[in-house]
Amino acid sequence: MITTSCGSKESKKEAELNSSKGIDVSNLDTAAVPGNDFYQYACGGWMASHPLKPEHARFGTFDQLRDNNQEQVKGLIEELSKTKSAEHSIPQKIGTLYSLAMDSVKLNEQKAEPLKPYLEKIESLKDKKELSKAIAELYKKGFDTFFSAYVYADDKNSSMNIFHINQGGYNMGDRDYYLDRDAHSQEIRAKYVELIEKLFVLSGYSEKQAKEASAAVMKIETALAKIAYSREKLRDPEANYHKASLSELQTESPVIDWKTYFSTLGLTVGTLNIGQPEPIAEVSKIINSSSLNEIKYYLSWNIIDEAASYLSDDFVNASFDFYGKTLSGTPELKPRWKRAVTAVNGSLGEAVGQMYVEKYFPPASKEKMVSLVKNLQVALGERINALEWMSPETKAKAQEKLATFHVKIGYPDKWRDYSKLEIENDSYFANIVRSNAFEVDYMLGKFEKPVDKDEWLMTPQTVNAYYNPVTNEICFPAAILQPPFFNPEADDAVNYGAIGVVIGHEMTHGFDDQGRQYDKDGNLKAWWTDDDAKKFKDRADVLVKFFDNIVVLDTVHANGQYTLGENIADQGGLQVSWQAFQKVPEAKSKEKIDGFTPAQRFFLSYATVWAGNIRNEEILRLTKMDSHSLGRWRVNGALPQIKAWYEAFSITPENKMYLPEEKRVAIW
Repeated sequence: MITTSCGSKESKKEAELNSSKGIDVSNLDTAAVPGNDFYQYACGGWMASHPLKPEHARFGTFDQLRDNNQEQVKGLIEELSKTKSAEHSIPQKIGTLYSLAMDSVKLNEQKAEPLKPYLEKIESLKDKKELSKAIAELYKKGFDTFFSAYVYADDKNSSMNIFHINQGGYNMGDRDYYLDRDAHSQEIRAKYVELIEKLFVLSGYSEKQAKEASAAVMKIETALAKIAYSREKLRDPEANYHKASLSELQTESPVIDWKTYFSTLGLTVGTLNIGQPEPIAEVSKIINSSSLNEIKYYLSWNIIDEAASYLSDDFVNASFDFYGKTLSGTPELKPRWKRAVTAVNGSLGEAVGQMYVEKYFPPASKEKMVSLVKNLQVALGERINALEWMSPETKAKAQEKLATFHVKIGYPDKWRDYSKLEIENDSYFANIVRSNAFEVDYMLGKFEKPVDKDEWLMTPQTVNAYYNPVTNEICFPAAILQPPFFNPEADDAVNYGAIGVVIGHEMTHGFDDQGRQYDKDGNLKAWWTDDDAKKFKDRADVLVKFFDNIVVLDTVHANGQYTLGENIADQGGLQVSWQAFQKVPEAKSKEKIDGFTPAQRFFLSYATVWAGNIRNEEILRLTKMDSHSLGRWRVNGALPQIKAWYEAFSITPENKMYLPEEKRVAIW
């Protein structure tokens, strides 16, 4: 383990988070009626006491914990940056990268200088025949262009890694920003053009060239967006699996010399998965119909846009004005130290994770989590057995899948080796490129090798959790195993309502609209009877329609189809954790704490996890781009489906959130 002499004194934020052993009644708005707006009732006090700071588009309990987490990591990193470490050691790499990120004087002196070698390379292209190699060379440095690509498990042979090519190449993040004709979308496009032109000028291009560049970028990115699959279609695993040979890919998209592309990556590819054939075929058509100059501008933009956050303040502020202010409504940029911590976490994540775990993750937390996960697995198994709509044949296979969940808690057993990552004292951006290249090389090294099911896809200091269908694993990093999610000192009702539901949520992902299509070994395979699959879809459609009817802002509705998997997992997580909680002695107790029964504390604890404030622009952005429902609706949309909630708070038909039993969703 990496050690540091950083002091152990608890931060103020950390002390506040750890002081609560149960429900914090100051989080409540007791003037609200639980059955009319449970979110306001459970979280209104928290929202009032945590107004949005200018640096936030959204701020909730997740973000509060992330802020506390960043303070902890900052302390660890700053200690390293102040000490003399051995050349090429992990502490030296962490300290140097952080210092470069914090050195505003050097960044502002260098201006666009770190960009020049990459832009000059693009400018040197003489004809389109050189594009195949150039695109691959950019990819090796971490720059995606016309499409995205990665090496990971074959969905239908999950024990082996193969090469995947997917749609991509449009930098606003969602195809609808290019296609929608409403006033808000048109304003976003106009602001994006302004960003392109400003960053090209800052990069050394003339005003005339910058206007030519913005026209070329919008032409190419809009063409890519037009043919791209919708976010809803991207959630269908079968629709995004097209195994093909290299010759078939060459026929599908003939303008790129794919043999040259892969040889530049150092790979010999026989077969691969073309996630979305139509968009990949369109790439060749776009290259054919665009001039070499337009393509150069487009490739250069992919470099400039990626680099902007790691250059001078002029670049950073221009990029933030669009991606922060315009898209999310965030008034102010995050402090430099927070951005620096994020960059170090991104480049040397597990190295920082080793320090973080040693200082902030006690073994007792892991032991209690192991016990909680086992309890939740038993409860989900019981619920599967009790399903009246599922056949015994499918139930047996579901139980096999549940029994083979690979559970990861806290941190990996084996840490990443960063010895080959070079961090030099030249420029911040140069080191980000080296880090990108290191990660791409690490990923490409997995090509046609067995999948390592012990590899972690999140660092220990990440405040999140995940389910991965191709490895059938659930993962809970150390950073999420803190209040308000998990508190070893809190009563069981609070922990089952928070981290218990998080565990149940991730387990249920194995059986949501996507996860249910993968078998116990992680293979995309039809293991349900046709009748059971239809019954599942019929029930899921009820949830889709329920969320489609929710108005998130003005006339904008939630997207029930796109958020279906997360909504199923929320509902399942609540049901499973509630059932597991019923086996705990406290659940049968009538004793009230702070005036609330165990059942009430369970649901209040769940709601507190999603407490938060959010700007209108961020509501619109997340509704378009995020597969999770907004925090308010993860409470007010999920709880009306749960019978125990009605009983805990005496909800009646007179209440606004009341949903007749026959209209409630019952899946898991």
